[in-house]
Amino acid sequence: MEVGAGKQGVRMVQPMPGYGEVLVKSFSCLNAAVAECRDCGLQLSKRTLLENASLTAAEGLLFLICAVGWTVLRKAASRYLFQPLARWCDLPSRDAAKMPESAWKLVFYMASWSYSTYLLFLTDYPFFHDPPSVFYEWRASVDVPQDIAIAYLAQCSFYGHAIYATVYMDAWRKDSVVMLVHHMITLALIAFSYAFRYHNVGILVLFLHDINDILLEFTKLNVYFKNRAGVRHRLNDIVSNIGCCTFAISWFWFRLYWFPLKVLYATCYSSLQSVPNIPFYFFFNILLLILTLMNLYWFLYIILLVVKVLSGQITEVNDVREYDIEDSHSPGVRKEYDHLHMKNSPKDRVRQRNGIVVHKRLQ
Repeated sequence: MEVGAGKQGVRMVQPMPGYGEVLVKSFSCLNAAVAECRDCGLQLSKRTLLENASLTAAEGLLFLICAVGWTVLRKAASRYLFQPLARWCDLPSRDAAKMPESAWKLVFYMASWSYSTYLLFLTDYPFFHDPPSVFYEWRASVDVPQDIAIAYLAQCSFYGHAIYATVYMDAWRKDSVVMLVHHMITLALIAFSYAFRYHNVGILVLFLHDINDILLEFTKLNVYFKNRAGVRHRLNDIVSNIGCCTFAISWFWFRLYWFPLKVLYATCYSSLQSVPNIPFYFFFNILLLILTLMNLYWFLYIILLVVKVLSGQITEVNDVREYDIEDSHSPGVRKEYDHLHMKNSPKDRVRQRNGIVVHKRLQ
């Protein structure tokens, strides 16, 4: 085995387990924890929260300010940058209405993933190569390092903004309700992991998830841009197909392979080895398991898309989660669609309307 050195000191790096080892050891620890938890309940949870959680009013206020800031920044970027770009490229109205959402998310996730990559691979933090180290020398009173605190503030406030954006700004999709649940769970995980000083494993979770959002939004942008000014652009078509394949592979590798073997193993098993009475053990692991189930749920959409392409049911990459813009429940997207739609000629309006298939459903 290798020797790991860093801010946690010199320790032996544990080899990454297999799925079987994760299941056996995690289930064994969870079962033993349930058996030993004789006084579990609201009173214990309240006492544990008061004794171990550390979150100030100033930090809460900063979160709210930044969440509002993301919303204002997105509206400004959409109005003065992304929407003019869509009009300049002469995108079809339905694609022009959705493009700002993907462009905004791509910019954020590229920045956030780049920063978490920097923390995990260009600093002394050993968390990626030695996931159990996220709980070494854990203390409820430890100060969160400033570089990690910056990542937490950005991510936590962004998901606070994302809950509002999913309802009032984003296109409404078949999985939007699941997306809302995802944002709420993610916000709870980020906020509580910061309060309980589980920030080390939090950075690892964010790194393993943000890369997929980059590939998803990049692929969708190429789908939107492949038809510009009435001309089909082959390069964007090819890039969108490559992006779709890369997205599917990365989703499995990061969220369904590395996430259980690195994160779930560390939180379910390694955490109790380092801190036998670690607080809110069930709370965090239940949320992480729900997050894993949602990752599996979305992977079914990815498999569905691949099957439809291979079977010839569809001839090009598209987001199978999406309703058509004309059926969107999102006021922001619908308003933008109407705004762009009225700018087209009567002939173009007919062409766009005839090109829409109402109420696409999963087959």
